[in-house]
Amino acid sequence: MRPTQLPDAPIIVWFRSDLRLRDNAALTAAAATGQSVICLYVLDDTGASGRPLGGARRWWLHHSLAALQRGLDDLGVPLVLRRGDPRAVLDDIIEQTGSGSVLWNRRYDPEAIALDSEIKASLGERGLTVASFAGALMHEPTKLKTGSGGFYKVYSPFWRAFVGEGEPKEPMAAPPSLTACDKELDSDDLGDWALLPTKPDWSGGLAQAWTPGERGAQQQLKAFCDEALADYARQRDLPAIDGTSRLSPHLAFGEITPADIWHAAANADSVPEKQLEKFHKELVWREFSYHLLVNFPNLGGENFNGDFDAFPWAGTDAQLQAWQRGLTGYPIVDAGMRQLWQTGWMHNRVRMVVASFLIKHLMTDWRKGEDWFWDTLVDADPASNTASWQWVAGSGADAAPYFRVFNPILQGEKFDPDGDYVRTYVPELAGLPTKYIHKPWEAPEKVLEKSNVSLGSTYPAPIVDHQQARNRALDAYQTMKGQAA
Repeated sequence: MRPTQLPDAPIIVWFRSDLRLRDNAALTAAAATGQSVICLYVLDDTGASGRPLGGARRWWLHHSLAALQRGLDDLGVPLVLRRGDPRAVLDDIIEQTGSGSVLWNRRYDPEAIALDSEIKASLGERGLTVASFAGALMHEPTKLKTGSGGFYKVYSPFWRAFVGEGEPKEPMAAPPSLTACDKELDSDDLGDWALLPTKPDWSGGLAQAWTPGERGAQQQLKAFCDEALADYARQRDLPAIDGTSRLSPHLAFGEITPADIWHAAANADSVPEKQLEKFHKELVWREFSYHLLVNFPNLGGENFNGDFDAFPWAGTDAQLQAWQRGLTGYPIVDAGMRQLWQTGWMHNRVRMVVASFLIKHLMTDWRKGEDWFWDTLVDADPASNTASWQWVAGSGADAAPYFRVFNPILQGEKFDPDGDYVRTYVPELAGLPTKYIHKPWEAPEKVLEKSNVSLGSTYPAPIVDHQQARNRALDAYQTMKGQAA
C-alpha cells in the first residue's frame, strides 16, 4: 500500500512486538504521509493476543516501553498506553479521533494472527484502512516452499532456500520527525501497570546484565560485531565468555530487526566468511522456528512427531523443582539454571544441556521445561522456545535423535574446561580443583573438606546417576517406538 492512499485523518500505529523506531515499516509508512500519527501500545490482559508474558519479560517490557516513550517524545509524539482488549481500545481511539487507518507490523504466533485477522476484517467492514507490514522476520513464513509445495521440516534445505532468495532488505532509518494528533488522548501511567517485581524484587541481576530498549540493542550489536563475531564459531559454545551476540531479548521485543543484525554483521570489519556464515545460520534458525510455527500452529503444545504422544514420562515434581532451582547435583546444569534465574537468560550451549537433562535424565515432559523457560527467560519467544525444546526432546522437526543424551559431566569439561562458568553461578563449589569442578562426588573427602564442600549439605549429591538415567531414557524410547509401531 502506498502511504499517500491513506485517508486524510489521524493514523494509528499500533506497536506490539516492534518496540523500535529504526527499521519500523509501519511507523515509516505513517510518517511518509505527513499526516498526524497516534502511537499506541496495548497491554492485553484478556488473553486475546495469546500467552501472557512471564515475569522476566514483564520486567523487560517496562523498560523497553519507557525507552520507546523517550524516543517518540524526541520525534514529537507521545506513546499512548492502554490496558485491555485491543479491539475495544482501538474502537475507543478511533471514535475519539476520527482515525481512518490503523497500521501495524505483523506477528506470527497463531493467537496473534487470529486476532489481527479479526481486527483487520472488522475495521475494514467499517470503512477503515488497515495495513500490515513485514519486519519481525527476514522472510514470510508461508512464502518459502519445498519442491512439492509444502513447508520445510529440515533446516539445511531451508537454509539453502533462504539464501537462494537473496540478501534481506536493507534496514530503514528512523523517521526524522512525526506529526502529533491534535486530539488529547488518555494514557495509562506505565508504573501503574505493575510490570516490575516488588515483593520481592528479584530483578537486580537482570538490571546488571541488560539494557532494554532500542539504544541498548544497537549498542549490543556494535559490541558483538567489534569484539566477538570474528571468532564466533568457536566462542559461541563457551559459556564463561561473552562469545554470543546476546541479542535474543532485543529481537524478542522487536527493539531491533533480524535484517538490521544481518547487514551489520555482513558489514563488520575483518570477519572471516566462515564466521559470518555461522552467525547468519543462527539468525536463520530463528526464521526456521517461525516457519515451523506458522505451518504447524500447535507447535507449542503438541509433539511435531506424533509418535512421542506415547512417551512414558516418569519425572516427579520434586525433581522438576530441583532442576528449576539449580539443585540437581550436576554443576553445569545447576549453573545454567541459576544463571537463568539471576539474569533472565542462559547460554545457548547450556540451554541444550539443561533441557536434555530434564527430558532424558529426569524423564520429564518437555512442555514443563518450556513453561519454566517462558516464565523466566527475557528472550522467551513463541517459536524459538518451543521449536528448540522439541528439537532436544527428539519430537520436533529436524530434531536431535532422542538417543542423543547429553552427558552433563563431559559437556561441562569440554565447554567450561576451567570451571569458570560453574564457579560464577555455583559459588559453593568455587574452591574445588578444576579436576573435580564438574564431578564433585569424585573428589576425595580431604579435597572436599579443604574446599568447604559437603555433598548433601552445602551442595546436593546428584539426584540421578547419569548412566542409569541414560539407560532408563533409552528403554523408555524403545517402549514408545514399540507402541507407535
